[in-house]
Amino acid sequence: MRHVAKQTNTGHKPLTEPVLLILTSLSGEPRHGYALIKDIEKLSDGRVRLSTGTLYGAIRRLLEAGWIEPFDQEDTSRDKQAYGLTSAGRTELEAELKRMKELMQKATARLKTQRA
Repeated sequence: MRHVAKQTNTGHKPLTEPVLLILTSLSGEPRHGYALIKDIEKLSDGRVRLSTGTLYGAIRRLLEAGWIEPFDQEDTSRDKQAYGLTSAGRTELEAELKRMKELMQKATARLKTQRA
């Protein structure tokens, strides 16, 4: 059996967990890399700990897609680059959350019918 990932209404495949968590973290406020790593660990209750390679690879792809953008911050003393969510990134995050919610509702309904 082959898994075929259908594209969402916005024309993109379902988001990977790291990308979902990065976009979720940035939906609150702009953050630099280390702050993203710490917030993602907190969001996932310690279950997800992104390596810097995974994080910055995802950041590069998200920048190319236009879902995040560099964010100017006042504290540039340590050459930290912060990133913020763009409106396109917010749209993608909202579409993915809607897709996941619909899937959860169907799975929950199916589980209930199987117990009856």
